[in-house]
Amino acid sequence: MGPSTALAWALYPVAWVRLGNLRVNGSLRPVAVQGESLVELRSSSLEALLAVGSEAVKRALDDPGPRHPLDPTKLGPALARPGKVLCIGKNYADHADEMGGAPPTKPEVFMRALTSLAGPCDAVFRPRVSQMLDYEVELAVVIGRRGRYIKAGDALDHVAGYCVFNDFSVRAFQNLSKQWTPGKNFDGTGPLGPYLVTSDEVPDPHALELSCSVAGPGGVEETLQSSSTALMVHRVPDLIAFLSLWTTLEPGDVIATGTPGGVGAGRDPKRWLVPGETVTTLVEGLGALKNQVLEEPAPTS
Repeated sequence: MGPSTALAWALYPVAWVRLGNLRVNGSLRPVAVQGESLVELRSSSLEALLAVGSEAVKRALDDPGPRHPLDPTKLGPALARPGKVLCIGKNYADHADEMGGAPPTKPEVFMRALTSLAGPCDAVFRPRVSQMLDYEVELAVVIGRRGRYIKAGDALDHVAGYCVFNDFSVRAFQNLSKQWTPGKNFDGTGPLGPYLVTSDEVPDPHALELSCSVAGPGGVEETLQSSSTALMVHRVPDLIAFLSLWTTLEPGDVIATGTPGGVGAGRDPKRWLVPGETVTTLVEGLGALKNQVLEEPAPTS
């Protein structure tokens, strides 16, 4: 972990309850941050632990397994196999405006596949089929309690915690039709993490600063997005209430709550990511994602 990465992680107190997934011998193990270490939790997966409930999480923290150095570069996605990844489009007025429209009256929803998820320090590949690779900082909500027809007033009781998400988007494929799915689901374009910070440590998800910056190979960093979750059009309780009208929300499900203005597609001239750049995505109190953009390798025979 280089000096700039270490600094990013040092910005946030490690005393907060953080859960994630560590790559160990080719598999993912659920872990928690304890001091300067990552300790394995005695569960088959973080999703399985969340499904049992908060008391099970506390018991796992009281009786941890093997200990590992705290190295974010070895982390996988904070949720490796969520049942659903539900993403909200145009949920900040300035982003809707820069994309040429008003915020939708009801949440605009699309979904991501598991193969599109990535770890907080994984490389993100610019695909061979398009150079229009874009960035989107987002707050991600992780469901902890199952529910359908959830009232907005009860919605936060169903939240296990929060993560940072970057909804890397291949705009050429997003704009092929009215359906955004192709441009939002290229393999490994959805870094999620670095950890799940439990909801008791985030008293107000609508009072968090969020930002996205890009640095070239020389290290000069440019902040391209800087905003606050206070500016969401549809707030977290309303999103949960709306989504639960038509789908059962289950422990481990992820809701990506949308991005503010400043994306590459909304700039004049357009600002696409290029190989060699590093994208740092921050949400206050939750940590940082740090992903280098690389050219997608040629296919093997």
